[in-house]
Amino acid sequence: MYDLRFSPAAERYFKKLKEKGLRDAYRAALTRISENPYIGQAKLGDLAGIYGYDVHYGGVNYEIAYRVYEEGFRLVVVVLAGSRQNFYEQLKRYLR
Repeated sequence: MYDLRFSPAAERYFKKLKEKGLRDAYRAALTRISENPYIGQAKLGDLAGIYGYDVHYGGVNYEIAYRVYEEGFRLVVVVLAGSRQNFYEQLKRYLR
């Protein structure tokens, strides 16, 4: 099991979530990621080192972007989460 940590942007996003079903869908996805972080899709190019995991809820696609660290400890840092619309542009801006 990996420890989960959140970037300030991801923490703000999760605190703002009001819909219980969506919170539960994210919670289930984060549990799966903490058990095996390599189930997400590894990104390439300028997003190398980032993994993405899709969350489907209410007919809308959501995404979780995270990094995996294994140097002496097992850690997953959730970088950003949100709806799939414009997600990767936001992620690239955040990582700059």
